[in-house]
Amino acid sequence: MARLPVSLQSLVIQCMALLLAALLNLLLQIHFSYQPALWQLVFVQGAIAAVLSVLWRQPAWWPPLHFGFLPAILLARQAGVPAWVYLAAFLLLVLFYWSSFRTRVPLYLSDRKAWQAVASLLPATQAFRFIDLGSGLGGVPFYLAQRFPQGRFCGTETAPAPWLISRLRAGFKRSRVTFMRHDYATLDLADFDVVFAFLSPAAMPALWQQAQAQMRSGSLLISLSFLVKGRLPDREISLADGIRHTLYVWRM
Repeated sequence: MARLPVSLQSLVIQCMALLLAALLNLLLQIHFSYQPALWQLVFVQGAIAAVLSVLWRQPAWWPPLHFGFLPAILLARQAGVPAWVYLAAFLLLVLFYWSSFRTRVPLYLSDRKAWQAVASLLPATQAFRFIDLGSGLGGVPFYLAQRFPQGRFCGTETAPAPWLISRLRAGFKRSRVTFMRHDYATLDLADFDVVFAFLSPAAMPALWQQAQAQMRSGSLLISLSFLVKGRLPDREISLADGIRHTLYVWRM
């Protein structure tokens, strides 16, 4: 059961919480002759879903999402939101989170502290090739390309919206960074001297296998926030910024 993709886990959790809330409603009516208001049941369902998410050991951002899911729907219905708004919101989410249900890698955006830490690991004068796996809006390669003229920088992203935004930003900045719309699993990492990733715990085992099979001796694999289970990094850089606080580095 724990091996289910997080999207299916969440569907099961919401259904279970809905059933438990309905059962609680029935028990309250039978034993106490009490009929809870709809908003009370909705928040009870959300609380149950959040607890189930914690028990299932889902990532930390899922319990709040579970808690607010049904209340958000209720508020939207009471506000009389037009139907097209739901469709627009759905399409927008699809464009930004395209294959997250399959890859289990949501859209994460790194910050300047992480960029500076990555910059400290790059050669000062030697030419090198750098790729950002799951490049999002392109912040990492844009920042580094300005500081390392001898480097060749690119990013790869599967979600259409972040990829398009990155391409537009590159054109506006007249940047030499290139962006590909490819799944990094289909790329040959031997083409790069430095591979940077800010993915998720679920994606790291497969990335490590790919890196071991493809990356050349002496090249660097850098992961923001997420370790490879059972493989101690050669170096750790603490960013001291709370959640995204550590850069992990492996010399292949």
